[in-house]
Amino acid sequence: MRIDKYLKVSRILKRRTVSKELALHQRIEVNGKSVKPSYDVKPGDCITITFGQRQMTVKVLETSNFSKKADAPMMYEVLEEKWLEENCCE
Repeated sequence: MRIDKYLKVSRILKRRTVSKELALHQRIEVNGKSVKPSYDVKPGDCITITFGQRQMTVKVLETSNFSKKADAPMMYEVLEEKWLEENCCE
């Protein structure tokens, strides 16, 4: 399954277009490497998403083309979630 679709189906991100834009701007990494929206996600992959000042790392547990809202959190495991500090010049 494409990474942009996976992020939408798993409800990590709200819209597929948002995940596609993040990938195009190199804000999505899989196993430490920046990926394109067409990257094929597999169970066991570690995905790091940077959006705004937030960074989230999840491990893919399963991929399915459709999921109910209640079942979506079972598709991944959150490994880390952190807020990035702003760079300020004084």
